[in-house]
Amino acid sequence: MNSPLAFPAAARLHQRAEFDHVQRNGVRLQTAHFVLYAALAGETSRLGTAVSRRVGNAVIRNRLKRYVREAFRLRLRTILPPGTALVVIARSDARKLKAVDAASELAGAVNNLTRRLAPAGKTK
Repeated sequence: MNSPLAFPAAARLHQRAEFDHVQRNGVRLQTAHFVLYAALAGETSRLGTAVSRRVGNAVIRNRLKRYVREAFRLRLRTILPPGTALVVIARSDARKLKAVDAASELAGAVNNLTRRLAPAGKTK
């Protein structure tokens, strides 16, 4: 019924408590334009995005969120272990990114996070 490329509401983090859980219990990685948190939490991979007003006006913030959602839908979801919650926070320089650049930066970061995610419960 659902396409593997679909991005339904169930694939998103909605509640503040969900974001907090991932940030407190997950693995953190910082790139030039994003801060990412990942934690195993549930059965399906889910995404939460946060873009501050410092990044830009509403048009720029919404564009960045679309870039992140599209990267998640097409690439990141397949890289992450099933059941991973991912929070992506855009930094102020992210406003300059094109969609392709954002997707490649996020893919590299998620690859790194995935390697660090498995032992997160053992050592922290």
